[in-house]
This record gives sequence, C-alpha cells and structure tokens, in this order.
Amino acid sequence: MCLGVQTPRATQSASRPANPAVAGVAVQFPPHRYRQEEAIGALTDFAGPEFRRFALSSGVEARHTALPLSRYGKLSGFTEANDAFVDVALDLGEQALLAALDNAEVKPSEVDIIFSTTVTGLSVPTLEARLAARVGLREDVKRVPLFGLGCVAGAAGVARMHDYLRAFPDQVAALLAVELCSLTIQRQDNSVANLVATSLFGDGAAAVITKGGSLAAPGNTGPRVLATRSRIYPDTEEVMGWRIGSDGFRIVLSVDVATVTEKYLGEDVRQFLADYGLTTQDVTTWVCHPGGPRVIETVENVLDLPVNALDHTRNSLRDNGNLSSVSVLDVLRANMADPPQAGSIGLMIAMGPAFCSELVLLQW
Repeated sequence: MCLGVQTPRATQSASRPANPAVAGVAVQFPPHRYRQEEAIGALTDFAGPEFRRFALSSGVEARHTALPLSRYGKLSGFTEANDAFVDVALDLGEQALLAALDNAEVKPSEVDIIFSTTVTGLSVPTLEARLAARVGLREDVKRVPLFGLGCVAGAAGVARMHDYLRAFPDQVAALLAVELCSLTIQRQDNSVANLVATSLFGDGAAAVITKGGSLAAPGNTGPRVLATRSRIYPDTEEVMGWRIGSDGFRIVLSVDVATVTEKYLGEDVRQFLADYGLTTQDVTTWVCHPGGPRVIETVENVLDLPVNALDHTRNSLRDNGNLSSVSVLDVLRANMADPPQAGSIGLMIAMGPAFCSELVLLQW
C-alpha cells in the first residue's frame, strides 16, 4: 500500500506538511423526535393513503423534525416554511458548530475559514454569516457558502476543506451542514418522488472541524484526509434535485438513482483507490451516505463489501432518516466515536444532484 499520498503514485515528501486531519465532529437534532408510525399518522392526511406503504419500506424507524408534526398541515406556504427554516437552522447550526469546536479543542476565534451547506432553505445573509458573531468567529474569517449540492455536500465539504488546508497547512477549517428536509414537504404533491421523500428524510445539523497538517497532532483521534475526487455523470441532471417555485422546493427523485450508482460507482471507487496504490480490500472503514435501502444495497454489491461494512450507514438511516448532506457526517461521527485501528484506511462516499459523487480517502 502507498499511504499518505499527495498525488497519484507519489508518496508524501518529508519536506511537505502532513495531510489535514479531522479534529472534531458533532451532530445536533431538533427536539421533536417521532417514530415512523407517528409520522405516518400525522402526514397521511396530506401525503395520501399510499404514503404508508412507502414509509414502512424506507428503512427508517424514527426521525427528528424541525417543527412539531401538528404544525406541518397548518403552514401557509413557502414563506412561512422558509422563515421557520432560518430560525431552526440557526439554533441547530450554533449548537453543532460549538459542540464540534469543543470536541476539537479549538476556539471559535481560531477558525480561519468556514464552509456551509444546505439545500432545504434559503437565507441571505447565509447561515454561517448570521452565526459568526453568535459563536465568536473572527471578523476576518473567510466564508464559503455552498448551495445545490444536496446529499453529496457533506463529503464535498470535507473534500474542499482538505483542498484549502493543503495550501494553508497552519490554518483551521470548519464545515457546517444544516438540513431541515421536513420543511420542504409538498402538501399537494402525491407523486411517487414526493411520497418517497416524505417517508425517508429527516432533519438535523452537523459540523466538522479540520486542522491543517502543521497543526494536527500525531495523536489526533480523527482521520487524516489523504485525497479527494469529484465526479459528474453525463445526462443525469433529472435524476435528483429540486424544482423551486412559488410553492417552495418540489423534489426531483428518479428511480434511476440506484441504476446510475450501479453503472458508475464501482469503477470510480476502484480507479480512485488504484491511483493511490490501494484496492477495496485495503479499505476497512466505509463512511457512506445512506441514500435509502436500495442505494445502500447497490453500493454493497458494486463494491463487494463485507456484510457489516455499512452498519453505521444503516444505523444512521434507521435512527434519523436520510439527513441529506448531514447524513454522511453522522456516519463519520459514529466511526470517530469507535475508531478503527491506527493506520486503517477509510473511504467517504456520497452522491447527489447533477448526478454526481464525491470520494474522500481517509487514514486513521
């Protein structure tokens, strides 16, 4: 194996700083938590009678919602839903960011750049700008808000922190992801896509703190980020996304998600690993976004994974639903809470609109 690499087929020079390292991860949820049966009872009135069938096959047993379930049928429209998004997102984002900083033993004033992502609400100024003074970020902190990446954004955010910290190894980067999927539910849409989304998605926020290679101590409990790769697949713009209009966010979700995953992901992962002298057998920790039961099974099949390789992924889906960009960070948090043996290789995988994937090579 060729570990700690910077470019394909080239080992890390002793004169170059070590790779950035994840120093802290935190995930926060709204206080409203419901078993799937409770959600079915509350949402069937406007989701329609077919909703129950989708909800029971979603792999979700419980999830959190931004508002009490009784409020969703009373929302007047997109404006009220988006106002609720901003209020709840700021509170959850603050909690997640402060908890991650505490886990990383980093002061807010030590953060040099903050990336933020969401695809379930709109806010200008963006969430990280509104939170800067609340959490104590410096006035000269650099901000990179990301919108439109959807489920892939958790992994993409980790990748972009890596890219930045390779250039500035003595700095600290933060990533904030907030997704309140329940506030996008369309009450007048009985399409299969909306029924699947209503049965599958949950709400939450996550934050990740990453230290540049010059700052990351050898005893850091989180993984170093060795390399990243982004991939956009041709002619897949209608596979996943939103149609945004006066009624808010209307889901675009094709049955081709699993098909595209099956067609491209296996080759992409194997080529990415091969460029760094690795194979799938060298990967012991899989940090995979839980798209849904069928997508999880497809990832297992195309990569020929051991039976328990995606346990953390399934557990996240079961306990919280699909949290969009937050989900893969929840899986990362679970792996950091029970870290693999030192030196173990990990791979973060997420997919999202475009249709696209993001791969992040890790080493504990």
